[in-house]
Amino acid sequence: MAYRVMLRMEVVSGREADFEEAWRAGTEAVTGHPANLGQSLSREDPRTAGESSIYVIISDWTDEERFLEFETSPAHLEHRATLHPFRKGGAFHVMNVVTSIEGKAAAGVR
Repeated sequence: MAYRVMLRMEVVSGREADFEEAWRAGTEAVTGHPANLGQSLSREDPRTAGESSIYVIISDWTDEERFLEFETSPAHLEHRATLHPFRKGGAFHVMNVVTSIEGKAAAGVR
């Protein structure tokens, strides 16, 4: 199974569109790494986030060792630096995916 990384970011109010554009522009820095299985960007529903703009970035990796290799790569450090000005706060979590089961509708959603 995959090694999953979850970054919860609180983005500076009013900078959401700029943040999303910077994230999209830098996706190759992550998905271009040979150990990356994919990533996604989600925005928390404003009804539950209140006045904050909360985003969650999830990326899946082949294993922890290869993810840590990526963490210190010049491509990642440069991409992270482009996102930093938008970040007001956040949290970083790593985990091992134990089980993953696709739902019936998954084939039609992609």
